[in-house]
Amino acid sequence: MNFVTLFNALPGALAQGLIWGIMAIGVYITYKILDLADLTVDGTMCTGGAVCVMLMLSGYSVGFSLFAAFVAGMVAGLVTGVFHTAMGIPAILSGILTQLGLYSINLRIMGDKANQAISVDKFNLLVSLRYVKGVPLYRNTILVIIVVTILLIGVLYWFFGTELGSSIRATGSNQNMSRAQGINTDFTKILGLMISNGIVAFASGLYAQYQGFADVNAGRGAIVIGLAAVIIGEVVFGKISRNFAAKLLSVSLGAIIYYLVIQIVLWLGLKPNDLKLLSALVVAVFLAIPYLKGKYFTKPVKKGGGSRA
Repeated sequence: MNFVTLFNALPGALAQGLIWGIMAIGVYITYKILDLADLTVDGTMCTGGAVCVMLMLSGYSVGFSLFAAFVAGMVAGLVTGVFHTAMGIPAILSGILTQLGLYSINLRIMGDKANQAISVDKFNLLVSLRYVKGVPLYRNTILVIIVVTILLIGVLYWFFGTELGSSIRATGSNQNMSRAQGINTDFTKILGLMISNGIVAFASGLYAQYQGFADVNAGRGAIVIGLAAVIIGEVVFGKISRNFAAKLLSVSLGAIIYYLVIQIVLWLGLKPNDLKLLSALVVAVFLAIPYLKGKYFTKPVKKGGGSRA
């Protein structure tokens, strides 16, 4: 085994983990904060990249293109939210319906092509695989994504501390109590889904730049990677990430751990065709850890009360 090959591949794995960590933060909002199973992200993880790449190919700046990708993701989240709240369709089915519809929409966005490439030599990309090594520090993809992640966590920490953000958190904790307090839970669900999918689409725009193309199948299985990052972050950093901002950071770190593990396993000889199976197994294992820990490694509580004073 050539350790040099592994060492050279680690910066790329770190960069991918950071980008998918942003996507996982979006998944965290629906999965942990809103307590909704949203599968829209498999569609929006392509939509954001398609919008970003096509706008840049049309001459728009990278900043505007990423903002447009974010807005496109919010629109997808809005559709899912309307399906769920206004039409009474279960959240998981609402996400599947939106995801299916987005496949055709994504093809339309990309000019009926399954793949649209963008050259790092011709366009001023914010991130790129070519910017991982051998570039000035301020252009380094890893540093850029770290800064973007910190800014995103800071904005979300502020927002979810506001009255509106607290309403979204309350809705996920207890819908009935939230309604009793006068919170419009339908609105907060829709808003949460919009923010979540907007962040996912923004990450998609970054990822499309990083790999140099947008692909209609880019989001297939994205929810598995997002859940893996959320769960790994929770299991590994759960005891030290009590603060909300720290929880968001742990999600990003979970994505990095996931991609580093994937890179190591590939280096050990796993075939790339088996990555989906490995992803499913990783998620299953980390989902089972808290349950198994509570069942087999927690000391049983003694019956009866404590001694009287």
